[in-house]
Amino acid sequence: MGDMFSQPAHIVAQNLIGCRFLVDGCGGLIVETEAYEADDPASHSFRGPTTRNKSMFGRPGTAYVYRSHGLHWCLNFVCTPGSAVLLRALEPRWQVDVMRQRRGRWGDPRELCSGPGKLTSALKIGGELDGLPLDRPPFELTLERGSDVDIVNGTRVGISRGTDVAWRFGLAGSPFLSVRFPRPPTRAGD
Repeated sequence: MGDMFSQPAHIVAQNLIGCRFLVDGCGGLIVETEAYEADDPASHSFRGPTTRNKSMFGRPGTAYVYRSHGLHWCLNFVCTPGSAVLLRALEPRWQVDVMRQRRGRWGDPRELCSGPGKLTSALKIGGELDGLPLDRPPFELTLERGSDVDIVNGTRVGISRGTDVAWRFGLAGSPFLSVRFPRPPTRAGD
């Protein structure tokens, strides 16, 4: 799995769309990601290694988990040194009732994992998973996906620097995205 993550984060971010991701059997299909490279002013690694971001400089294919604004945990997949992919949204598929219970959300399933903080809450991801390899429990990541996956991209959201970089990727037409892509969407690779 390390080979897949030993590529630039914006390539990995596209390749993750449509893949299955589970934590202790709970999860779904990855429908939205964002890429952050080492030289990216929006990246936690932009100024080099710190206690908080040291996992971003670890082995490709490991988890970088951090608390955002002191409120929510966020999960990233480490790629090349200092680069990572933020998981923004999943389409819930496995153990949906467990995820609903964790989030206290019994209504619309589109609300369960449609945002980085919602996703980590539903999957019970916290700081104790920081630095762990993605190819071992509690994680299960299936990188194979169908060839019919239609990927769109646009600018990243929720950041104040690097806002013009179109490294947010999503599954076209998915109702599970955290933020809709502009119309007409740009197809990744166009």
